[in-house]
Amino acid sequence: MTAQDQQRLGKTLWAIADQLRGAMNADDFRDYMLAFLFLRYLSDNYEVAAKKELGSDYPKFGADDPRVPLAIWYANNPGDVVDFEKQMRRKVHYVIQPRHLWASIASLARNESDDILETLKDGFDYIENESFQSTFQGLFSEINLYSEKLGRTQPEKNRKLCGIIKKIAEGLKGFSSDVDALGDAYEYLIGQFAAGSGKKAGEFYTPQQISSILSRIVTLDSQEPKTGPVKHLGSVFDFACGSGSLLLNVRQQLKKQGGTIGKIHGQESNITTYNLARMNMLLHGVKDTEFEIYLGDTLENDWDVLRETNPAKMPKFDAIVANPPFSLRWEPKDDMSDDVRFKNYGLAPKSAADFAFLLHGFHYLKDQGVMAIILPHGVLFRGGAEERIRIKLLKDGLIDTVIGLPANLFYSTGIPVCILVLKKFKKPDDVLFINAAEHFDKAKRQNVLSEEHIEKIIDAYRLRPEKPIERYARRVGMDEIEKEGYNLNISRYISTAEDEVEIDLAATHGELLDIEKKVQDATHKHNEFLEQLGLAPLPFEKLNKD
Repeated sequence: MTAQDQQRLGKTLWAIADQLRGAMNADDFRDYMLAFLFLRYLSDNYEVAAKKELGSDYPKFGADDPRVPLAIWYANNPGDVVDFEKQMRRKVHYVIQPRHLWASIASLARNESDDILETLKDGFDYIENESFQSTFQGLFSEINLYSEKLGRTQPEKNRKLCGIIKKIAEGLKGFSSDVDALGDAYEYLIGQFAAGSGKKAGEFYTPQQISSILSRIVTLDSQEPKTGPVKHLGSVFDFACGSGSLLLNVRQQLKKQGGTIGKIHGQESNITTYNLARMNMLLHGVKDTEFEIYLGDTLENDWDVLRETNPAKMPKFDAIVANPPFSLRWEPKDDMSDDVRFKNYGLAPKSAADFAFLLHGFHYLKDQGVMAIILPHGVLFRGGAEERIRIKLLKDGLIDTVIGLPANLFYSTGIPVCILVLKKFKKPDDVLFINAAEHFDKAKRQNVLSEEHIEKIIDAYRLRPEKPIERYARRVGMDEIEKEGYNLNISRYISTAEDEVEIDLAATHGELLDIEKKVQDATHKHNEFLEQLGLAPLPFEKLNKD
């Protein structure tokens, strides 16, 4: 499927969502819409693999035949089902029962069957608990098939579900069943729902253009970015992963470069968003053994895997990317000052957990790894506890690059943000500042970064130019940063002031005289015309030429 067709598919599905949700809250409807798209993806992928596995034994029907081929094969070969499903678990890592396949569900919807609600519930339960080798318990926990938002009575709920599924099935019918395209359509819909969710969008979605900057940074060689992209990252971690789009962007970037990722790790505290992330991984062809997303509070560090006290067993990651909630209020516990993540730097203030998130991620970075994190500009200059943390990070030589981005890039906030790039053992003994705040295109809702803008940021980071790029990039030594009181406000190091335009007063005076003469001539002609009509001429006051 071409990029144009993928975009058209996303727009088609979004139009269906906009039409069908009616009075239902957009966030609620999002969960139904994305769950059905997820079921369609799993079904298509499973049926393609089943057809390959069964070969000539796979039933063949005409395009208009409503029967589901795999359902017919199951009915005709009951003695072979167990072995077949064992093979499918080995090859695609999951099993879906024929009656739970999207084709079966869509057929029930077309016939407005009274069984669709119960069949969906059984199918969701099976996928959560039995489909995969590893369980995906709670994957559909936020999708209430019995909600009154679907209707007051069971028949009303059935009719509503049939209507939604029929429309989705019709919308998808005109497109190829390319499973990769469904992953892109899912991402598109997440972005569209995010655009309509305002401040809530920050909980689950990082705009693709910003994800692209972070993913391109962490997939360059961590110690020698000039040498270009790496071919393999053993592990990547996002401790505030939302719907997982940032992690998937890193994976996609590596794939584009001909590289691979060993395993993807994410953590998310919101259960709805956590489920979106797990679906998103599977929808993009990431096998259940290739990723691990944990539901829990990052600041509390309640993921047992990360609480390992033996340094030899403690997980460390090659790359860390994150877009945590900006300036989140938090309540650090009394014993957190002794927490291994914070004890060398101090606790972030209750008013803003930005540095708490940063220190959490940085603690789990490998010695030769790289971390890129999106934070509000305040972390660059705020005083108090944040200043002490910032000074310690700078004195230890851990902050590699500061990138200032334009305002109004996010759905959740209009404030300008920055990207901090950190490394445990960086080679340069200076800090690279990039002022990208003035480079963007205006769009209807947000400012946007074009590919050209992104490329300029990446080039500056990768090449780390010895000579400053006027008004854009500059390497700054620690002596100068110390003189500035360890304040990292970009305008202290890169001038953003516009040069004053020199005005030639004599030339300007001459231009004014020319304009005055033209006005006098025009007025004179106009008055002659009025006199011919017998009307009073217009008055004209001469300009003061003194």
